[in-house]
Amino acid sequence: MTDFPRPPAHGSLSSWDDYPVHQVAETVRHAATSDRNFYDRYYFNCHANDGSAFLVMGLGQYPNLAVQDAFACVVVGDEHRVVRASRELGDRMDTSVGPLRVEVLEPLVSLRVVCEPNDESDISFDLTWRGAMPAFEEPRQYVRRHGRVLFDTMRLAQTGRWSGTLRCGDHTFEVAPDRWWGTRDRSWGVRPVGEEEPPGIRAGGQMTGFWNYVPVQFDDHSLLYMLNELDDGSRVLEEAVRVWADPGRDPEWLGRPEHDAVLTPGTRYIERSTLRFPDAPGGAFEVSVEPLLDCWLMHGTGYGLDPDWRHGMWQGPLVVEGRSMDYGAQRGELFGLVDQVARVTQSGGVADGAVGHGLHEFFFIDGFARYGLVGWEPAPT
Repeated sequence: MTDFPRPPAHGSLSSWDDYPVHQVAETVRHAATSDRNFYDRYYFNCHANDGSAFLVMGLGQYPNLAVQDAFACVVVGDEHRVVRASRELGDRMDTSVGPLRVEVLEPLVSLRVVCEPNDESDISFDLTWRGAMPAFEEPRQYVRRHGRVLFDTMRLAQTGRWSGTLRCGDHTFEVAPDRWWGTRDRSWGVRPVGEEEPPGIRAGGQMTGFWNYVPVQFDDHSLLYMLNELDDGSRVLEEAVRVWADPGRDPEWLGRPEHDAVLTPGTRYIERSTLRFPDAPGGAFEVSVEPLLDCWLMHGTGYGLDPDWRHGMWQGPLVVEGRSMDYGAQRGELFGLVDQVARVTQSGGVADGAVGHGLHEFFFIDGFARYGLVGWEPAPT
């Protein structure tokens, strides 16, 4: 038997091309669009249900920028630690970057995420995810602005539970599925990534209004809630669905969701929230959201605040870095997208009194008059 070498570096064949997965007349290495903002990403969060620790991890590929990068952010109390890595994208089947990697054990059911011990940070983990509900296809997000497609993305979402070990600084956590839950998503398509482009007529922002994403799980079902509401009350995107853990039960759409958030005076921070589903099958109900632990996700991870490190930005053949900050010392300077571990309680409907846990994610982008936000100013005191 001949031991053939791997495809030459100047070609475009890769491991995936031996699988029947092609969608266009290109090798898998190449996306169907040449848009620089095409991406393909994993997002995971893993949280102790008592709010003692929170891990957020992501890995993305950007074929038209020839970059693959990843990050892991761990929050314990006010301690915020990040390890991040970036390299040149090669074979798209290789989902590893420096010490970080993602392994698909059973598609749409079970995955493994790993951060090997490294010199750049004191974060390491070996964790296995198992879905608590069938993976769910979320609505497509499509936004065209001034002639150009700004967003054209697809995403799957899934709640689940974790097992393994997480280490961060002096903390070691034995992660068990009865008390460590979380959410993951897979998204792909076109959205702004990498270096800033000359904005021209598009100056003034990419997304505006109120972004609110709340995937949470209970013993026998999960709720997926998502919206992007503009300052005038119109909605670019909304979703509210109940997905049962039993795969034999169909998902139930809950109608138009409503929100009632309470902001800390003088800030843009949500300290508690109530979500309402007045048209839900089985009867109207509401969900009270009690945040337990914050992760200011845009700090150090590549989501946009660091001018020298954004998702898809070229850093070199391989670069690994660590970052850290203390919320207590810098809380007055914190800004951006917030991911919260939250305890949630249902009132009314078919699951009256059910208590669950999950993610409460929010970001006010520019003004939102309903909550007293004018431009980028904080809420009135």
